[in-house]
Amino acid sequence: MSLGLRPLARVLPRRALFPLARPGEHGLVGGSFGAGNYRKCVQRWTLPGGAALSMGDGRTPLLLVLLLRLWSLCFAYHSDPADGTTGHLKREHTLVKPYQSAGSSERALWDIIGNTMVTSQQVRLTPDQQSKQGAIWNRVPCGLVDWELQVQFKVHGEGRRNLNGDGLALWYTRDQLKLGPVFGNAQNFSGMGIFIDTYYNEGKKTDLQYPYVSVMVNNGTLHYNHERDGRRTSLGGCPIAIRNVKHDTFISIKYAMQQVTIKVDAEGRHYWKDCVEIRNIQLPTGYHFGASATTGDLSDNHDIIAIKVYELSVERSEEERFQDWSNVIPSAELILEPEEDEDAEEKKKHQDEYEEKIWAIKFFCLVFFSMLAVVVLAVGCAVFIIRRQEENRKRLY
Repeated sequence: MSLGLRPLARVLPRRALFPLARPGEHGLVGGSFGAGNYRKCVQRWTLPGGAALSMGDGRTPLLLVLLLRLWSLCFAYHSDPADGTTGHLKREHTLVKPYQSAGSSERALWDIIGNTMVTSQQVRLTPDQQSKQGAIWNRVPCGLVDWELQVQFKVHGEGRRNLNGDGLALWYTRDQLKLGPVFGNAQNFSGMGIFIDTYYNEGKKTDLQYPYVSVMVNNGTLHYNHERDGRRTSLGGCPIAIRNVKHDTFISIKYAMQQVTIKVDAEGRHYWKDCVEIRNIQLPTGYHFGASATTGDLSDNHDIIAIKVYELSVERSEEERFQDWSNVIPSAELILEPEEDEDAEEKKKHQDEYEEKIWAIKFFCLVFFSMLAVVVLAVGCAVFIIRRQEENRKRLY
């Protein structure tokens, strides 16, 4: 993470310009910048020659104003040296402690639905109870062409390993505030969903490790198959060990130049780790950011600690700068092929089930009529023997 304040490097040493983060680190620690961190930041600003700046040393107010300005820029600016993108924090799409922008008031920026509870420490989408659903949605549609979504979250509960579920999802979709079976959101959504699935439903042996992050882009026609963990409609993903850990966990979803890049920090190192990169993704502007979660027979606490959205500065052609991105239809390369494969597999499954039923009926009929023939034969033999015996008696008399 760099702050883009190169002109100040001549006044302040490099060590003072980066008091809280190293290159490559993210800035979502704690979801907000508290007073304790502020004091630490102030104590580390030094001028050449050893002169210190602090809140209580009686220095000129001009230096204090400069310090406060630098502090605000630090946490409103974002840079990724890996791909050269830079961005600015969009506060209308941001949710941080103490979550004053969430609720039902007219001035709120985030709506809650279902079993979601807002506290001073987290937004709990679902409690650790069975059959719960909850979601939080940004009211303001996103007009950004290139953006990055950073989320700090926590998944924890009393259930033992492999006895917890179901997971949570992060959304960029057209519709909002609709509860449903897709991690608390409706089926056949239009947009993109990032699923953090904590329970393996399919039952077959798999090389995938759970919890697992997967990506799905939908134009409203695809169906997420929960029983198969959306395997046929997934565009890619990676495992992420985030349940019941003591440190903070983070995920970054970057959409730039029709490419989705996901990075995670699940080890508490405050350093992004590559998850998956998917090209040829088309997403329109004007959709909404959101997060949802669900529990079934198994449960967990699904908490959102912070959500931050950055507008990315990406070099584009003159034509792209004036293009109307709001009419773009969500799409991904070969997005329809998994659906066709799934339909074929479903048909084959139904065909196999039908053939099993027919075979069972045939077997039952064979057994039934065989037993009936045996009974009829036995009765016929008995009648024949009885009549023969009666004829023999008549001859004797």
